[in-house]
Amino acid sequence: MVWKLKTKCKAYKFAGHAAAVTSVHFSPGGQLLASASQDRTVRLWIPCIHGESSVLKGHTAPVRSVSFSHDGQFLLSASNDKSIKIWSPRHQRLLFSLFQHTHWVCCAKFSPDGRLIASCSEDKSIKIWDTRNKTCIDSFLEFGGFANFVDFNPSGTCIASAGSNHAVKLWDIRMNKLLQHYKVHRAGVNCVSFHPSGNYLITASTDGTLKILDLLEGRLIYTLHGHKGPVLYVAFSKGGEKFASGGADAQVFLWKTNFDSFDYKEVLKHHVRRTHIDDPPHLLDIYPRSPHRHNEKIQSVEVNPTFDVTNMQTLDPPVIEINSSSSISTSDDVSSEDLQCPPASVLATSSKRNSEHESESAVHNVDKQTCISPTLGNALEHIVEQLDVLTLTISILEQRLTLTEDKLKDCLENQQKMLLQGK
Repeated sequence: MVWKLKTKCKAYKFAGHAAAVTSVHFSPGGQLLASASQDRTVRLWIPCIHGESSVLKGHTAPVRSVSFSHDGQFLLSASNDKSIKIWSPRHQRLLFSLFQHTHWVCCAKFSPDGRLIASCSEDKSIKIWDTRNKTCIDSFLEFGGFANFVDFNPSGTCIASAGSNHAVKLWDIRMNKLLQHYKVHRAGVNCVSFHPSGNYLITASTDGTLKILDLLEGRLIYTLHGHKGPVLYVAFSKGGEKFASGGADAQVFLWKTNFDSFDYKEVLKHHVRRTHIDDPPHLLDIYPRSPHRHNEKIQSVEVNPTFDVTNMQTLDPPVIEINSSSSISTSDDVSSEDLQCPPASVLATSSKRNSEHESESAVHNVDKQTCISPTLGNALEHIVEQLDVLTLTISILEQRLTLTEDKLKDCLENQQKMLLQGK
């Protein structure tokens, strides 16, 4: 279902899959919509009233996850056939597959710069893949459960995992260590989403709640109620001013954030760099570098929208059903209905153009929504610059400390060997 929210709410139902749809994802420019299904296929849709779509076949079991790269050039799918496949949306063909998981693959995501892929499986492992070498370069093991969902933070330095054992974990992929460990839900966690600033993480759980975590302070700040059953998915908007959640109660909620009035201009500028290939290490995040375990006793704000939010759902919402045509066509014009899109022949160029300006427009939108004096803005910019310097310094010091600890460990081991040989 595709919803139009600007005017009177309408729903467009795209029909084509032969079984349940498990995942959907828009391309960065919004010209394509990818869907994964239990019918073992991935479909690419042009979101217009013609319902044009093409089918990507290659998986031999239900497809659990689908995701575009941040430049829109590649499409990633994860399946119960234990494989991860990378597709070319433009040429509509399979590029290569990744095999190392020993059980169903639940989710797979591209890093912001497209160099890495993070995947999680019911084999209780989270794997990091190099897209250039097509190899697994690192692996994290989950204990007491498996990860249902995994995603990169906006700077590409960390990944967050949502666990079936009620836990949310934040991993540093540079240092290969656990940074933060939250256990604030009473049931399995199904999905997580980073705020564009990278400072907040929202989680969706089978316990029927959404939780918002402050990653800088390492604590739970909001608990959101509203869904009558498991919450299956949650995602922030590009600017971070809203987020949407969907649940097993067949309801989709649109929420508005009110974290603070901080000007994220500099933060978003830094995150733009992560969408381009750069030499490691990534040193732009400012998360704590040591594991922190958090339990559900932390005080947080409880929000229940049933008491103070008007239900905007109509008794008989208009739903326009659109059946899939055989393939994506190159028609030059589209009907003047609410859903319109450019011709398929210009999708590639417009997608590239939109992806180049996507982050820039997000920064401008934030600027328009905030009213901060130039003096305060300059002061904030200076503070952010100083924080970056401190972050870089701390990261270098930590690397040196790690090297020193390793050398000390080697010296102690050699000394012990010498003592044993002397005896």
